[in-house]
Amino acid sequence: MKIVNLFVALLLAAAITSCGNKQTAAAEDHPHDENLQLTAYSETFEVYAEAKPFVAGQESNILAHFSFLKNFKPITEGRITVSLIVGAEGIRQTLEKPLRTGIYEFFLTPATAGVGKMIFDIETPDMKSQIVVHNLRVFTEVHDAQHFAAGAIASANNGAVFTKEQSWKLDFATEEVHLEPFGQVIHTVAQIMPSQGDQRVVVARAGGIISFPAQEIVEGKNVNEGEQLFSVKSDGMADNNLSVRLSEVTSEYNRAKAEYERKKDLAKDNIVSQSDLLKAQTEYTNAKAVYSNLSSNFNMGKQTITSPIRGYITQILVSNGQYVETGEPVAIVSRNIDLFVKAELQPKYYPLLNSIVSATFVNTGSNLRYTLEELDGRVVSFGKSSDLSNPLIPVFFKVKNNVGLLPGSFIDVFIKTRTNNLAKTVSNEAIIEEMGSYFVYIQITPEFFEKRLVRKGVTDGFRTEILDGVSAGERFVSKGAILVKLAQASGALDAHSGHVH
Repeated sequence: MKIVNLFVALLLAAAITSCGNKQTAAAEDHPHDENLQLTAYSETFEVYAEAKPFVAGQESNILAHFSFLKNFKPITEGRITVSLIVGAEGIRQTLEKPLRTGIYEFFLTPATAGVGKMIFDIETPDMKSQIVVHNLRVFTEVHDAQHFAAGAIASANNGAVFTKEQSWKLDFATEEVHLEPFGQVIHTVAQIMPSQGDQRVVVARAGGIISFPAQEIVEGKNVNEGEQLFSVKSDGMADNNLSVRLSEVTSEYNRAKAEYERKKDLAKDNIVSQSDLLKAQTEYTNAKAVYSNLSSNFNMGKQTITSPIRGYITQILVSNGQYVETGEPVAIVSRNIDLFVKAELQPKYYPLLNSIVSATFVNTGSNLRYTLEELDGRVVSFGKSSDLSNPLIPVFFKVKNNVGLLPGSFIDVFIKTRTNNLAKTVSNEAIIEEMGSYFVYIQITPEFFEKRLVRKGVTDGFRTEILDGVSAGERFVSKGAILVKLAQASGALDAHSGHVH
């Protein structure tokens, strides 16, 4: 698997290098003036545009890339109108479809110099949105416009280029750094356990020799409610012989029934007293209950043991041919719908247990992560005492098993506590480790990123606190950082070369 992953990574790096070399060569063959690089966001879209610096009375082309923020994939269809407004003057252009997937090319000739704004009105089959680029300057002289554009070039000491066309093809995303509540996180290992209401112990209702049916009864087998699991036979046994017991019960039932019916007829002529009739009725009722119970569980010379619920066999507690007593457990059946997650914490964390707000569960085998909310879970309880034999404090979570958790297995748990402290956090996938140091890629433009050294704090399994290295409001690569690293290592095209279309 490691060899395959390395091979894929080398192919990706080679592809990025090839793309970079081709675009660099194209840029060198076709010299051009520096372009403005414009970036803006709405709640739904990102726009990244490269535009010829704006000069009053001269046409400028605007090559705009539009991406959905939900997945950072390109717009494939839609009507987009761009408006350039300076003071009371404005011009606009509408395009009904993209030049290529995600890319629209506009041509505008501003009439007035000054500081204005550019507005993109986006209409797709599913939604409408507007993105505004503020503080856009329109110059009176070409020289001034070019000088301004040259001074606004994005730069970084440790920069990496990753074009929109590349990111659109891969699993990629960026995110803004926010200050958010991020309390102390307790990392421990927990065990998954079946809940009490989700599990049933199957017992023998009479003593005898246990017998497995013809079909295979093994642990893990799915069973339906009422499905036969085992049978118990007591033929030939001196004690607890079901056949003899059923014969005795049947005789007693028939005798009590006949006696009750006889006295009921005599009572009509007042030959039998009411007390004798009630006594006969009581004996009949008791005999009938015993007979019904035994006959319903005894058929063809044996007692049938069935599953009380629909689920799977968790454990088989007997062997074929083993003698069992009345009430002895023979199997455990579980539905595996509701589960308990039991974590055990050191006593030093006890003051924090009343402030637990959530938890993240990480399957160490598959590295899949689930929040307490995703599993429709809650904190059930935590221990209120400890002793020398077990000084750890148990904490119980109850979750819905909608992701295939395995009862009895162990998982990593990050328990999150309530706090008033605010912290800067990034997604765990955003952090790249190199030689014991940690880095994130900060967005300079949507196609140019700075590799930034950071100092980590605690993690909750999904996000990690950043103590130093990023500022609130900056955007970072939250998904696909390793791909940007590969692009940087390949020596892809210069960030200032722009797009060649």
